[in-house]
Amino acid sequence: MEALEEREEVEETAEDEISLNISDFFDELGEAVEEASVTSAESDFDWSSIDTSHLPSSYKTNSQQEKELLQLADHFFQQYTHLCPDRKPLFIHPLNECGVQKFVSTTVKPTLLPFPDLYYWSGCASFVCDYLIMEPLKCPITPPSSLYSPTTILKYQRGNCFDFAVLLCSLLIGAGYDAYCVHGYATLEMCSLDQTQELCPLLRKPPEVPEEEDPNKYRIKYPLDPQSKFELQQKAKKEEETESTQEEEREEEVVTEVGMPKRDPLHGLRVHAWVLVLPGKRKVPETFFINPFTGNHHSTTDECFLGIESIWNHRNYWVNMQDCRKGCKEKGEIDTSFEMPLSWVTQIRVSCREYENPFSRGKKVILYDKAKLEKWAAFANEDGLVERLTVYADSDCTEELEVKEWFKHREDLLYMREVNKQTQLITDHFRPGHPLLLKAHSYTSLEPETGHTVEFYHTARVDGLWKRFENATEMTEYFVGREDFLHMRHIEFGERDKEMENGGITADANPRPIVQIKEYFHRNPEKPADEDIEERVFMVIDDVIQLTYHLELHDTIASKVVFCRVIGREKREDEIFLSRENTVKYEPWSSEKHKNMLHLYDLLWELRAEQKELKHHVRDSEAEMLNILMVREDEEANIKLSVSMYSTAKRGQQQEATVLEEEQRSSQSPLENESQGGEEAQSLAHHTATSSTL
Repeated sequence: MEALEEREEVEETAEDEISLNISDFFDELGEAVEEASVTSAESDFDWSSIDTSHLPSSYKTNSQQEKELLQLADHFFQQYTHLCPDRKPLFIHPLNECGVQKFVSTTVKPTLLPFPDLYYWSGCASFVCDYLIMEPLKCPITPPSSLYSPTTILKYQRGNCFDFAVLLCSLLIGAGYDAYCVHGYATLEMCSLDQTQELCPLLRKPPEVPEEEDPNKYRIKYPLDPQSKFELQQKAKKEEETESTQEEEREEEVVTEVGMPKRDPLHGLRVHAWVLVLPGKRKVPETFFINPFTGNHHSTTDECFLGIESIWNHRNYWVNMQDCRKGCKEKGEIDTSFEMPLSWVTQIRVSCREYENPFSRGKKVILYDKAKLEKWAAFANEDGLVERLTVYADSDCTEELEVKEWFKHREDLLYMREVNKQTQLITDHFRPGHPLLLKAHSYTSLEPETGHTVEFYHTARVDGLWKRFENATEMTEYFVGREDFLHMRHIEFGERDKEMENGGITADANPRPIVQIKEYFHRNPEKPADEDIEERVFMVIDDVIQLTYHLELHDTIASKVVFCRVIGREKREDEIFLSRENTVKYEPWSSEKHKNMLHLYDLLWELRAEQKELKHHVRDSEAEMLNILMVREDEEANIKLSVSMYSTAKRGQQQEATVLEEEQRSSQSPLENESQGGEEAQSLAHHTATSSTL
């Protein structure tokens, strides 16, 4: 009897625990709904105060065809609730801004706007997410009671997820896509536009394509080492035990960790709306989702989308009759075919000024995991800045690691700047067409000889130079596609004369002495290897010239020639003294002319002449670097933005500015004339007075 009483007590305590857990769950659910509704109610815009008097009659009344459609929708809704009593009510005929019931398919207005970017889904999605301000739903687990027209949403530049989805779907259908609005369920992060746990799309690296190895059927197959099956089974059991214990420890750590996000009590219940694009039209290869809040592309198997209730476009409405608790991997629809009336929404219009300035608050800030992205409209900043990405070292975004900035409409063709906050290295990137043919410029300061790396558009240069690095002690130049097969030149400099520096003489009058010049050449297939120079070294101060030739296929040691200065003999510019003493050569050559002293004498004459030309080229390179730094400093001090001839809004602003300047000048000119007339009168009176005194 005591055992039975103990069992009854244990069963009662287990039932009490289950009931307590269920009651706690519902209490937590109610609190979460109340908190979400309170946060959504704290909107700074009152939709009830908008003016609807100017709207056309189609917004305020229903035509006979629309009334018949609403009756058909009510009949379908009754059948649906009878067949599926456990499902939530459908979002089928909400109220519009005038308080009139409208079928959701008639709210979609296919429109193609006259902007090139809006002909593609990515441009439409980015315009909608940038132009509109996101407002959360009043109740996170139920769809809204109203759905306003896309024209009203564009006018006030704000809306919830359903407003975003209808506007985006209208633009996509107008651009030729097979797009649909989706009513379903999503995660808390997607519904609340929380991207703090996601990686910034600009920081995502493209997937690496694995290199396919050529199969070799003649490859040697080595015999495998014999292994005991019993030992393998015992080892697998031990690994499973260790993995289970490690998983338990990880779960305990996750539970006890403070910084982890809390479990969402409304998971699977949060209502969201997004856009579905089917393949077929516009060469779309596969089905995908678009989140209208971010404009990002998502797969239909993405775990952020938890279920679908219904989808619709401008022609029809479909309901998902399958169990949507398994996510969006499987979808089924029931086609309620009927003749859809035309949309009651007027034509969607966006002016050039509105399209060029999509941010109603001046700029848009998006927070990612250890990153912050800021966006501005074109011409909003004087330096042409349109985007800035700041990468941080911690999740609190306190320590900056890197800053990337993007520019538009700059006359110096600068379009991106990267700043490394740890090394203070700045890298500017330019579009083709710069007067100095710049492609990129890396520096820490615009002062000369402080470490500069300049990249050029080498196809536009005569010398094929594509990169140059210079600091106080050296300069390195890289070439591409030259006829002489030169691909690198390295110059070493000495220290300037300190007496001349202390005397206040400029750097142009006191150049750095050239210590050594090295040149490297690619293989010329038209020459024999023992006549094709691979490396050429000019030791200017020591007066030594060293040549190293290319190798043949089976050679191991390269041929070399070294011309040295004769000890005890004065150096003269127009004289070359060649003897066995000042010529050192290793000659595993096949040709006999390299052994001839006359050939070496002629070669030395050519090298002397080329050394002089190289010195002039080095001085020209130094002058070019100074010119680049002067031009860049002037461009940064006087930033100018170019306005496209197709930008009517900015052209109008420029014309207004010029008219104001002319009016100011015209208003100042009569004052100047009066002042000049007064001065002439005073001078004339003074002249008459002096003449009278005489």
